[in-house]
Amino acid sequence: MTEPRTVADIHLIQKILPHRYPFLLVDRVVDIDGTTSATGIKNVTMNEPHFQGHFPGQPIMPGVTIIEAMAQTAAVMIGTTLDLTDGNLLIYFMGIDGAKFRRKVIPGDQLLMKVQTLRGKPGGKVWRFSGVATVDGEMAAECEFTAMTDSRAG
Repeated sequence: MTEPRTVADIHLIQKILPHRYPFLLVDRVVDIDGTTSATGIKNVTMNEPHFQGHFPGQPIMPGVTIIEAMAQTAAVMIGTTLDLTDGNLLIYFMGIDGAKFRRKVIPGDQLLMKVQTLRGKPGGKVWRFSGVATVDGEMAAECEFTAMTDSRAG
């Protein structure tokens, strides 16, 4: 019996998520505990396209991309644990609740996204998660989100 994976590097992430630059928003996922919880890492850099217009001279990572990074972390957790590395899985937002933004995220920051499964099970299509994103231990954003899995046809 093989040990479950607890880390997903960028190569494994790209086997699970269909996202690519500029919308792949997680660099590494660590502390994967089955389908229970995981921590995503996003190294925020100035060369990301959203900084050209949000806001020129005062670059701030948009809140919606922080939430998307949390969702991608959850998708990698599920995909890693359930061995969904064939690239035929899509995950869609169904709802985002209680989103709060507490700190600006700027180039040079390392964003840690801790996600936890609130509801969902292997074989199920609908999952609910809570997510908290921090920089240097300070909360940047939090929310709960619901997502649905869907297999892509051929």
